[in-house]
Amino acid sequence: MSNRWGIPKEVEAFVRQRDLACVYCRVEFHSDKNDRKSKPSWEHIVNDIRINGIDNISLCCISCNASKGAKILEMWLETDYCRRKGITVDSIATVVKKAIENPPKLK
Repeated sequence: MSNRWGIPKEVEAFVRQRDLACVYCRVEFHSDKNDRKSKPSWEHIVNDIRINGIDNISLCCISCNASKGAKILEMWLETDYCRRKGITVDSIATVVKKAIENPPKLK
């Protein structure tokens, strides 16, 4: 069984426990429904909606998700948005670093 994004329930549960902050800018997520800055959104690290494992699914803030869009991760990290926010290869979450080193593939 999966959710409306095709993410398997066990992957969703794992990611919700792992990603307590944005995997990019590291803003902590809060339960305040009115605070969009700290609201998590589903992210495919490698932009392929068919790759739905724990190595490609993460949670990021709405701002980072909107900025990244369909950009390739390495190219997005070079954007003004990332420079302004201090988002670098060194500052991103481990799951994202691993995806850069060994990109998730369709199984």
